[in-house]
Amino acid sequence: MKIVIRNIEKQSKEFDYPIGTKVEQILKDVKEYYKYPIYACKLDNAYRALTHICTHDSVIEFLDIRNQATWLIYQNSLILLFIKVLHDVCGLDSKISVRNSLNKGLYITTNKEIDDNTLMTIDKGMRELVKKDVPIIKRWDSQEDVKKLALDLGQKETYRIVDTMPSIQDLSVYSLEDEKQVFYSLMVPSTSYLKLFELRTYKRGLLIRFPHQKDPLSIQPFANEQYLYDAFKQTNGWGKITGIKYISDMNERAHENHEDLFLLQEALHNKRINELSEEIISRNARVVLICGPSSSGKTTFAKRLCIQLRVSGKDTLYLGTDDYFLNRNELKVDENGEMDFESISAVDVDLFRNNIVDLLNDKLVDIPTFNFIKGEKEYGKRKTRINKDTIIVIEGIHALNKILTKGIDDNEKYKIYISPFSPISLDRINRFPTTDSRMLRRLVRDYQFRGYSAKVTLKDWHKVRAGEDTNIFPFAKEADAFFNSNCIYEMGVLKKYAEPLLKTIGRDEAEYGEAQRMLGYLSFVETIEDDDLIVNNSIIREFIGGSAIVK
Repeated sequence: MKIVIRNIEKQSKEFDYPIGTKVEQILKDVKEYYKYPIYACKLDNAYRALTHICTHDSVIEFLDIRNQATWLIYQNSLILLFIKVLHDVCGLDSKISVRNSLNKGLYITTNKEIDDNTLMTIDKGMRELVKKDVPIIKRWDSQEDVKKLALDLGQKETYRIVDTMPSIQDLSVYSLEDEKQVFYSLMVPSTSYLKLFELRTYKRGLLIRFPHQKDPLSIQPFANEQYLYDAFKQTNGWGKITGIKYISDMNERAHENHEDLFLLQEALHNKRINELSEEIISRNARVVLICGPSSSGKTTFAKRLCIQLRVSGKDTLYLGTDDYFLNRNELKVDENGEMDFESISAVDVDLFRNNIVDLLNDKLVDIPTFNFIKGEKEYGKRKTRINKDTIIVIEGIHALNKILTKGIDDNEKYKIYISPFSPISLDRINRFPTTDSRMLRRLVRDYQFRGYSAKVTLKDWHKVRAGEDTNIFPFAKEADAFFNSNCIYEMGVLKKYAEPLLKTIGRDEAEYGEAQRMLGYLSFVETIEDDDLIVNNSIIREFIGGSAIVK
């Protein structure tokens, strides 16, 4: 059996193995070639656990946590380990809810109070199991068996999601000694792979922290992200108002008339936009800066905020930092010979600053419009002068970077961070990451309005994410306020558009594994077919089409 290992020293090498060899054994033979710990692989472009048994000639690419799917594998494996020791220490009636990503880890709440001493005991128990190298065993169970297990474990949310999706027949159940849990992703082969983690009590729960994708070998120093905690707290409040906390809640309403749900979501967004408008006016801010990661809905939000400010008696001027890109022939290339459009070095910062200062000083300014086809700024289309009561609303990925607005009085700025944080999880221990939600939005938008295939979007997504880690997320703490751009129903709506696109990616394409992973998530979501009643200024319209704001 011929096994080709891809990307060893930036090339491929071929090895001979007997049929029936485990991927984990192959990894042991080539481990010296890898800088970072390996937790999974792609075998003929499909994601596979290291316990996978090879039965034919194959191409294998080993994966560390810089790969999104592998990062989630590590997290879910840690959760299983934590639950096992939690039950050993605090009893089988102890239950957890994995809330959200926070402080370079996962924020978790429990039905029992866990103090620092108890958490130290759990930490010790987890590390002992890591040293013992206990196998994590997977089995496929029928829908009925999983429903029975869910009832035995008191996990009604797991029961409900399986019950609402009769098309799903076999589900994965993972065992760690006597602990059994349902997970919808792959796992590491054994506890010895889970050496890097940190536990700490936090707020009303605890944090399980682990290496970040930027640094797979260590856990970053703790930094209290209070602003994100507050944002998720507000997000959970929206879940209570809409009555949708889990995918099963949405599935049970998938075939109903959704007009009330659509309108309720818009009312929540409108209420928040009105609150932000009042705060901006009360502070006498003249420059509003809106930053957020890709596909967070910055353009729609910025324009809706402009409308609300005008309702409150303020003139507004909308600007996008994309119009201030350097001309393409002025851009520098990175170490791979590619143009870096994500860095602030791609922005004509001096021109931007000068334009804003001149506008604030009542000067006539020729605002550029960037022609993306020609790759250059064009002038003469937006010659503008504003009055002293006009509020400039600026959106862009670098809007909160102080470099961009250096020289502009901080007292005149109001900074907003925007992102689609969803309160919806698959069940109490299986969450749907915000990053994946944004990727689905981008996938649909890129195909609908930019002519990009799903393959191109998936291929470039890791570059977008790397740019966000460098250019966006570090500046989120600078914000004065947060806006959650999630639409509670959006997974059901996006599925109609995204699923056919993902299915076009074949097994022979490198993006196949990622496409299948997203299709796996979407398989638990009932499609909302009728989205005609979603209002034309909704944020989700920026991605599915029909927006009266974004053309």
